[in-house]
Amino acid sequence: MSNQTRVTQFILRGFSDTQELKFVVILFFLFDYLFCLLGNVSIIIAVIRESRLHSPMYFFLKNLSFLDMCYTSVTIPKALVTSLLGSGVISYLECVAQLYMVITLGSTECFLLTAMAYDRCLAIYRPLLYSSLMSHKLCSELVIMAWVAGAMYSAFHTVNTFSLSFCGPNVVDHFFCDMPPIMRLSCTDFHINEEVGFAISSCVVMSSFALTIVSYACIISTIARISSVDGRWKAFSTCSSHLTTVILFYGTGSFAYLRSASQYSPNQGRLASIFYTIVTPTLNPVIYCLRNKDMKSALRKLYC
Repeated sequence: MSNQTRVTQFILRGFSDTQELKFVVILFFLFDYLFCLLGNVSIIIAVIRESRLHSPMYFFLKNLSFLDMCYTSVTIPKALVTSLLGSGVISYLECVAQLYMVITLGSTECFLLTAMAYDRCLAIYRPLLYSSLMSHKLCSELVIMAWVAGAMYSAFHTVNTFSLSFCGPNVVDHFFCDMPPIMRLSCTDFHINEEVGFAISSCVVMSSFALTIVSYACIISTIARISSVDGRWKAFSTCSSHLTTVILFYGTGSFAYLRSASQYSPNQGRLASIFYTIVTPTLNPVIYCLRNKDMKSALRKLYC
């Protein structure tokens, strides 16, 4: 290792390698990014200003919107500059920082979605005790725990990835620094690091997903015991938006990471990453506002 030249910078690829589509792709993702910022900022301001939205569900939604804004801001601006200039040079330390932030925000969102599932479970399964159980203190503690767990989980994966030796090539087949394409550039055997990382991810992420499944099993069993159709629909509508977000998040994330780095496909990897880092955070404000009368009313007051 001491006789090899250590990589001091990486070169990122843009959203597309096709030059004819470069400006169309840049305009599309720029519009998508601005729409994501506008939608999530609107939700945060509406929740803060509207007293009717000062409840646990909207407290978690406000934090989810902040997470989504940060998530897209870590990757899209750099990728837009890379696509526009055609040169995505990023230093070694910047790449480390970007990977750490991406995994931190992604895993924090995973844990936050679990907390939101628990909130919906209590609201439907124990409606009379909901207000006393889901206090503001508990909500704050759940959000803090999600951030701390996400930061610790990310620290492990960042160290696990960059403990490998990189002595060239340095072209990352992605629009941001991500684990699979970075590991493929290592000049040493990365399979042990990959297997350890996969084992930790399976334990942590699947545990979080399992808790979400348990919460929804409890929700579904409670809804099934409601006699009236209107009552069932009203109960289900309170968690349908969250369920849609969970399906989008885990569906696209598992497609990107439930495969080995040696089987990594640049085109499929970029496409999956576009969905879970750009499309899903952009759709979340739309998903949570379409069927929510209180949120639509608050946004109408905000803009009218």
